[in-house]
Amino acid sequence: MIDSYLWGTVDRMSPEAPVPVVSVKKREKRLGGAANVALNLKSLGVNPVVVSVIGQDDDAKEMIKLFVQNGLSTEGLLQSKERVTTIKHRIISDKHLLRVDSEQTDDISTSLENQLLEIFTLLSSNCQCVIFQDYNKGVLTKNIIEKGIELSKRSNIPTAIDPKKKNFLTYRECSLFKPNLKEINEALGTDIKGTDLDGLRKIGKDFLIQQNHQRLMITLSENGAILMTKDDFSHVPAHIRNIVDVSGAGDTVISVASAALGLNLSDSNILNYSNLSGGLVCEEIGVVPINFDKLLSELNHLN
Repeated sequence: MIDSYLWGTVDRMSPEAPVPVVSVKKREKRLGGAANVALNLKSLGVNPVVVSVIGQDDDAKEMIKLFVQNGLSTEGLLQSKERVTTIKHRIISDKHLLRVDSEQTDDISTSLENQLLEIFTLLSSNCQCVIFQDYNKGVLTKNIIEKGIELSKRSNIPTAIDPKKKNFLTYRECSLFKPNLKEINEALGTDIKGTDLDGLRKIGKDFLIQQNHQRLMITLSENGAILMTKDDFSHVPAHIRNIVDVSGAGDTVISVASAALGLNLSDSNILNYSNLSGGLVCEEIGVVPINFDKLLSELNHLN
């Protein structure tokens, strides 16, 4: 998806309605969604390939242009007249005033599913990790999820999942499953607090057994993050940050966690690196990828 920004100032209220009038000073378009995950991975020195469906509209042309400008491969992008390209317009003054979305969230057709699986099968053969970055926009259907995980397992490729509510329980037997606290509470009908580590351990273990995932990572906002297997449980607190904007933090966390997973790093490193990186991007306005040099500097400081 594309993240579009209108930056401006507010000096008066509209005479037509009780809303502020924004005088636009700058317009900007950035890659967002799964493309932002790809940008984060590229910042880490990874060579990512995005496999997804976009439209055949002007926003698709803009997206392809942004892919090229950022040095990302477009070989996994499937364009279709059946779909519109997702774009999120954010209007920002001294604070985030409004967001306007143009999107399509119904499931892609069976024909598009088959085409996408063909592309995925071809491009994933040499991958070190496959990320399912779910936004409930209709691309990650039940069929895509199940067959994508099956194909990855058959090739011994680890799978990392950043889920949303609709297909939360469709994901099974994954290497790393990473919801945030709100998402897992909504999916399981629980109300566990981020400070209740015993409660998190209990629902987490039950969930891991039910879904047969290898690892469960839950991000807890100001309370840090946990990572657990059926036998182990680890918690790291959040680092003290000047939080400006949490947009895109989840993209960064799954990117760093997946890169570490693909390199077969320890669970402790997966948790610590991704938790630190999520806090770093919250110090920037808008959706931005992790700065690798800054991440390395922070890691060296911690060590």
